[in-house]
Amino acid sequence: MATKLWEKDYDLDQRIADFTVGRDRELDLELAPFDILGSLAHISMLHEVGLLDEGAHRRCQAELRELYQRASKGDFLIEEGVEDVHSQVELMLTRALGDDGKKIHSGRSRNDQVLVDLRLYFRHRIKNIVAQTEALSNSLLELSDTHAEKLIPGYTHLQVAMVSSFGLWFGAYAEAFVDDLKLWRGVYDIVDQNPLGSAAGYGSSFPLDRDRTTELLGFSAPVVNVVAAQMGRGKTELHLAYAIAGIAQTLGKMAMDVCLYSSQNFGFLQLPPELTTGSSIMPHKKNPDVFELLRGRCNLLQSLPAQMSQLTTNLPSGYHRDFQLLKEAIFPALDQLEDGLAIASYALPRTRVHAQKLPTDPRYVYLYSVEAVNELVLQGVPFRDAYTKVGRDIEAGTFVPPTELKHTHLGSLGNLGNDRIREKLAGVIKTFNFARADAALTQLANG
Repeated sequence: MATKLWEKDYDLDQRIADFTVGRDRELDLELAPFDILGSLAHISMLHEVGLLDEGAHRRCQAELRELYQRASKGDFLIEEGVEDVHSQVELMLTRALGDDGKKIHSGRSRNDQVLVDLRLYFRHRIKNIVAQTEALSNSLLELSDTHAEKLIPGYTHLQVAMVSSFGLWFGAYAEAFVDDLKLWRGVYDIVDQNPLGSAAGYGSSFPLDRDRTTELLGFSAPVVNVVAAQMGRGKTELHLAYAIAGIAQTLGKMAMDVCLYSSQNFGFLQLPPELTTGSSIMPHKKNPDVFELLRGRCNLLQSLPAQMSQLTTNLPSGYHRDFQLLKEAIFPALDQLEDGLAIASYALPRTRVHAQKLPTDPRYVYLYSVEAVNELVLQGVPFRDAYTKVGRDIEAGTFVPPTELKHTHLGSLGNLGNDRIREKLAGVIKTFNFARADAALTQLANG
């Protein structure tokens, strides 16, 4: 028999039931541990304000903690006919405890249940993504240090431009990820607010202590206005989508560089055979499929904010069932981003770098034109005159590139500034207060 928290004295058409449930039963398995944590906080608060007696609280708490351990290990199922994780948890409590299990829904709605589940879940996923991004940035800085002296051409408009190096290239992406983490920091602040107690979006006549559930769940603060809490559905996912797209943009650009630089016409990078795939008819081919797929997935992830915005753009305040579809886009996107960060961290250190003989390679002679201009300026020639002279030498075929590079300022070839980038990275990471949330949830789950 179907089990729903909103069960009425009539049977819902099965086709309608199937359509409205959608993928909730599948996706809600990921929310199970967080739904149980939300219930643990809620019943503790109900007990403290006198809405749940000591015996019922103790029995519900023990059963929920047992369910949490099972859910954390992946040993949790949403049964056939049960609509979602909220219904399943309450059903299991009721089976085990009878009327006590029916009491835990007092003062809340499925609306604020899913809100708190999602914020706890997103907070957990953000922690993982931040850790992966930090690790990848540090790995890139190590590669930058290792290959600091190995020169490659730099390009603008895909035309040979100025001298660059693997030190600059690896370090650039390391610092770009630091900026991405700053965006994630802002999103974490938004996610790290407690919506529990907003009920269906208009509060409750019960004397709920929302500050207490905020403390129990390790949130930094409550979403104060109950309507604002409900309006956070969709907006929270939109903010999260922008953060996902930000890292995806950095990761995708890096993947494109690897594909370009590992081609024979460039030859700056070489993927080991075990990281490549072959051709069915061309025996010489070693294709960078892993980075091509990474590039493609990152391109798709950059469309995520548009999906979130389009799904919610014409909705007024209050709850709407459209919000259910947000999970179908945001959950797989989080998985894909984590997979992308993991594969980049695995593959990049295994990629071989090949420094280029820039001054002696005729393809790259003009990389040194700016060096020649700067030398003349240092000798007292006005910049515009020096620029004109070097340009004329190039046109006449008489240009002789200087062989000494004199880049000493911060962030340049001779002064990468990687220690400064490490300081920036460490500074951003310190601002995430994951420890507070972890400690609160550990206490809640284990007593």
